[in-house]
Amino acid sequence: MTTVSVRAVGTATPAAFRALGVFAAVRGGGVLVLAAGAWWAGKSPVKVLGGSWDSVWYLHIAAHGYGRTQMWPVTGSVQSDYAFFPLYPYLVGLAGGTPAAALLVAWTAAALAAVGVYKIGERLLGPRGGLLLVALWAVLPHSVVLTLGYTEALLTALAAWSLYAVLTGRWLWAAGLAILAGLTRPTGIAVAAAVSVMAFHEVLLRRSRAPEVWAAGVLAPAGWAAYVVAVGVRTGDPLGGYFEVQSRWGSRFDFGGGALRSAEKVVTGGNVPLATTATVFVLAAAGLLAILLALDRMPLPVLVYTGVLMVITYGGAGFFESKPRFLVPAFPLLLPVAGVMARARHGTAVMLTAGLAGLSYGYGVYLLLVAKVPL
Repeated sequence: MTTVSVRAVGTATPAAFRALGVFAAVRGGGVLVLAAGAWWAGKSPVKVLGGSWDSVWYLHIAAHGYGRTQMWPVTGSVQSDYAFFPLYPYLVGLAGGTPAAALLVAWTAAALAAVGVYKIGERLLGPRGGLLLVALWAVLPHSVVLTLGYTEALLTALAAWSLYAVLTGRWLWAAGLAILAGLTRPTGIAVAAAVSVMAFHEVLLRRSRAPEVWAAGVLAPAGWAAYVVAVGVRTGDPLGGYFEVQSRWGSRFDFGGGALRSAEKVVTGGNVPLATTATVFVLAAAGLLAILLALDRMPLPVLVYTGVLMVITYGGAGFFESKPRFLVPAFPLLLPVAGVMARARHGTAVMLTAGLAGLSYGYGVYLLLVAKVPL
């Protein structure tokens, strides 16, 4: 028994390192391309990577805490930093509160996420499928955010390892990671939903009486709920205050009405930016992949996590061009493609990944240095 366990660890560890190496090579290439573009444009690569768009808000929270409000007289909108969840800026503050610190936290999280994504893929598709899942995740059109001072890498790391803990029966680990995910981004509630639904499935359908299963089901949403209520208390409306803050940013749930209007402009040939057109194609592809994922009968927590992320992304109004970024943590959508590629020839998989990486590099430069829409 001991010999088998040692051999299993010995064979699994190099595979995880290979996955990390693939991710580092792909995204490292993207960083170099973006850095070259920034230098060419006369901008600091570190500032572009660690201090663009939302990163500015995270850095301010890391250095000064919450309380910043920005008013836009033309539109009448009032943007508060309470819209941003606390875990990432807290970690950035611990690391020094600089753009370089923001990148250190994000890149560390991305490395942990890559290994977690591999472990999910390995469990569901085998070692080769897991490796290809990591490669596909690294070449997504918006995968540039995984090397920026943003929260997507941290959320993906917590989500992947929480899902892996659920799939392997480590309920308290799953709940703890879900709590942290809930403190990372609004969409962190998807991780809690996956853990809670699976826990209650065990209790109600399989008659589990294990106390850790009950505890996981109840505690998983605690991080998300705690921050939402805390913002509500601070703003004078315990249950609705956080959602009012989001509404003032233009973010609210409109059941996809705004997204459909934006898509209509693209389909009817309206004059829209490239980022808007790309967003429509990404959302359409994600919808198709979601159908394939469901048809593949993947485990319940994987489906719940992905489904909740997609409902929030498709149903939310505001910042249409940011929706593909919101789906970067939805790595299970790539499982059907990774499964097909795992059965293809090695050379075919490598060429396809290399081609997608090149497109991802170019699009990342466009988003950060050319596009005028929020990332």
